[in-house]
Amino acid sequence: MQTLRAYGIIVVFLIVTLLGIPYQMLNVKLGLKAQRTFPWRYHRFMAKLFGIRITTIGQPVAGEGMLIVANHTSWLDIVIFSALTPLSFVAKSEVATWPFFSTLANLQRTVFVERTRRQATGEARDQIRDRLLAGDTLVLFPEGTSNDGNLVLPFKSALMGATEARVDDGRGGSRAVRVQPVSTAYVGLYGIPLGRENRPLFAWYGDMELVPHLWESLLTGPLDVIVEFHPPMSVDEAGGRKALAAKAEAIIRHGQTRKLAGFAGPTPAETPAPQPVSAPTLAPALA
Repeated sequence: MQTLRAYGIIVVFLIVTLLGIPYQMLNVKLGLKAQRTFPWRYHRFMAKLFGIRITTIGQPVAGEGMLIVANHTSWLDIVIFSALTPLSFVAKSEVATWPFFSTLANLQRTVFVERTRRQATGEARDQIRDRLLAGDTLVLFPEGTSNDGNLVLPFKSALMGATEARVDDGRGGSRAVRVQPVSTAYVGLYGIPLGRENRPLFAWYGDMELVPHLWESLLTGPLDVIVEFHPPMSVDEAGGRKALAAKAEAIIRHGQTRKLAGFAGPTPAETPAPQPVSAPTLAPALA
């Protein structure tokens, strides 16, 4: 039955996606409002199709350019975040070379980052800044890669310099673009707590091949995820982009740890100081 379910999911996924691609191409080409909202509706459907049951705490900030920073566990993060609010992603440049998936990424107006060249990183930072000033919501995974879902890796701060851009504060002055930390935790399978040893069934990291891992995830069954939107903050409040990255990292790590430990409800505002994290060897992630 699980194999039959997986094949059914793939068939429906391909049909809906192949029908949606030309529609979204038209939206992007004409600059229509649907270029932002269609991916959101598409991924809401896909989350239900894949059996991803999402519990949210807090709300995504809307009505202004917003940089969401979050921990990264799997390719499923793309579906999960996109199902919650209209947004685009900041992804590694390698994704732009992947067959089929690069098309989906481009149609969601992804910002691609070549991390190996300092100049390219600066260009990507400027692209992110321009998108934020245009009112877009972008998701950045500052860890730079994914992991096994049991921890949060140290954040890189270079691209968060985009949040130094100034916007009107509505009182005759200006303020920095805001950042919203978001913690995600993969917590259950068929409603049963998902232990540390089973989380890699959905986490994509190390030397895992994408397509076989995708198939294994579909065979495994419905997944329960908790996504917590923490209060937004700015580089002005934090005291610089590096301090902002460190504070966001501490908040997200604390939020994920609490959810994996079974604590319900919002994470308390007080967060521990950032701690160094040792991690297994990791591989390039989807975004």
